[in-house]
Amino acid sequence: MLHIFDGLRDMTLLNVLFRVILATLCGALVGIERSYNNRAAGFRTHMLVCIAASIAAMTGIYLYIYEGVPTDPTRLPAQIISGLGFIGGGTIFVTSRKSVIGLTTAAGLWASGIVGLCIGGGFYEGGVLAAFMIICAETRFFGLIPKVGHLSDFSIAVHYVHTEALDRTMRFLKDHRMRIRNLQIEGEGDGESYVYTAVLTIRPYEKMDGEVMKESIEKLDGIISVARL
Repeated sequence: MLHIFDGLRDMTLLNVLFRVILATLCGALVGIERSYNNRAAGFRTHMLVCIAASIAAMTGIYLYIYEGVPTDPTRLPAQIISGLGFIGGGTIFVTSRKSVIGLTTAAGLWASGIVGLCIGGGFYEGGVLAAFMIICAETRFFGLIPKVGHLSDFSIAVHYVHTEALDRTMRFLKDHRMRIRNLQIEGEGDGESYVYTAVLTIRPYEKMDGEVMKESIEKLDGIISVARL
């Protein structure tokens, strides 16, 4: 540990003030990138989470050491870690295109709380280093690392009569390195015969010709037609 922080590890008024200010700065720095990208939780939210977590950590220490309360000083911080999951969950959304957004913001909020717990507990080195690495992760190491993307999802509607035809379609997609992210099936008929429609949302792992894929699926046994949505 750095010896320059040794005098700041006791629970004095000056040290409490230092921890709160440091937690505020670290939380704000972590959240600035989220605010810049117009995310649901910006620097003020991250700042509040970091401050509250540091206060919770200091409260546990204070009750145990100075008030003599027979309790585990890590109990309050543990509840903070669990509770942050509910806050982060409110920033995660599923778009109309079945893509998920907000996961980085949710993870950043949770990590911001951990930074606050480190600082509140007097582990300044860990808190500051964690805040720096969180900022690096959210900004992809300040733009030095390119964004890792994936091919866009797309949907197809498959019309068929027998369930075996859908099984063949799904096997075809799997064999051609395509992941089925969603599947919806509807059926229409007069009581004697039915025609089913399966809408599949697909994520390819490599580039492909959509028209060739469509024609290949239509050639499978039991398939009536295939439409790209």
